[in-house]
Amino acid sequence: MNYNSLPEGVRLAVEAAQNKKAAGISVLDLSGVGAFTSYFVICTGFSTPQVQAICTEVEEQLYKEQGRSPEHREGRGSSEWALLDFGSFIVHVFSEQARHFYDLERLWRSAPKLEIPDEPEGASRHGGPRNVAIGGSHAHDEAVSK
Repeated sequence: MNYNSLPEGVRLAVEAAQNKKAAGISVLDLSGVGAFTSYFVICTGFSTPQVQAICTEVEEQLYKEQGRSPEHREGRGSSEWALLDFGSFIVHVFSEQARHFYDLERLWRSAPKLEIPDEPEGASRHGGPRNVAIGGSHAHDEAVSK
């Protein structure tokens, strides 16, 4: 799995989270593990306003670029965790403490994982993230479209 093989909606969600300085962005490819969705986008926000801003930016960018709105939302008023369900992928925005507690990467460790490095201030995002690390027990390079 690589960044360019991800569906456009997933890439837009990652870029929107980056726009609001989300940290520790990871994408889990759940398509081969019999899950209820194809991808998780997981990231960390460091305050209630940042968690909310990340969610708002993801929603706005997906609506602007694809006319998509979440099918379901949870936790938007919470400072610990928020979820945006777009059907074929789900965006999870956690506080640091909640991310460690729920540890979705551990629960779904059999899924290929794409880690998006945090970018320093002023770094260019054109063309997607740079220096992307791939993890998981069975990473693959096939493009998956949903």
